[in-house]
Amino acid sequence: LQEDRASSAIIRKATTARRARVAARQARDLVVRKSALETSTLPGKLADCSDKNMRRTELFIVEGDSAGGSAKQGRDRRFQAILPLRGKILNIEKARVDTALQSNEIKALIQALGCGVGGQFALDTLRYGKIVIMTDADVDGAHITTLLLTFFFRYMEPLITSGHLYLAKPPLYKISTANTARYVYTDQERDAALKEMGGRKASIQRFKGLGEMNPDQLWATTMDPERRTMQLVTIEEAAAADRTFDMLMGSAVPPRRKFIQTHAKEVENLDI
Repeated sequence: LQEDRASSAIIRKATTARRARVAARQARDLVVRKSALETSTLPGKLADCSDKNMRRTELFIVEGDSAGGSAKQGRDRRFQAILPLRGKILNIEKARVDTALQSNEIKALIQALGCGVGGQFALDTLRYGKIVIMTDADVDGAHITTLLLTFFFRYMEPLITSGHLYLAKPPLYKISTANTARYVYTDQERDAALKEMGGRKASIQRFKGLGEMNPDQLWATTMDPERRTMQLVTIEEAAAADRTFDMLMGSAVPPRRKFIQTHAKEVENLDI
């Protein structure tokens, strides 16, 4: 019996090592190193920028083709690139690294960044100085953001520790009067703005998603370096997102049940 257990352990270790070798080879194959003598293998959905100086360039990771279309039209093509992702990326919490690297969305992300993953990560080949996660201001957008933060934390941690990862902050409402238009980012800001107006007539538009915004609106509120608000992702925030995602999406049921029971009453307006 002991010999059988020892044999099983050896087989498991050999299988794990083989998967690690396969994943490392896949990661190397996905890294993009551009030079005058090399051709580009960038993903087809990427709308790249013309500037190649990493210190000036930005990559916006956006949610879906609709938002991607608005972002592509509204961006500054000189230094801003757009990578639309179709739906939610693979749940890294429940996938092995070799499985994760088979996901089309994750492969496109790795190819666009050009710096590899895990043990193959090389910061000096990163193609963009700022990596900006730009999702809708709703539950689905928050879920996608958490999935991406978990992926970056698990496989591209130096991207976070070196200060390259950001979260865009798109507005939630547009408040218009006869002469002005104002964008606000939370329900509290909306209520405060209406109170300041002292009863003047105003129309309120709630943006259900980035795709509902005109390209010029998206540029003015979320992408223009002179006017936008962005949050730098710290390693502590990414680690917290990873722990929360592990609890909510991992295999252990009791912690997930406890979390839901503890926080259920805090939800005032569930967007589903």
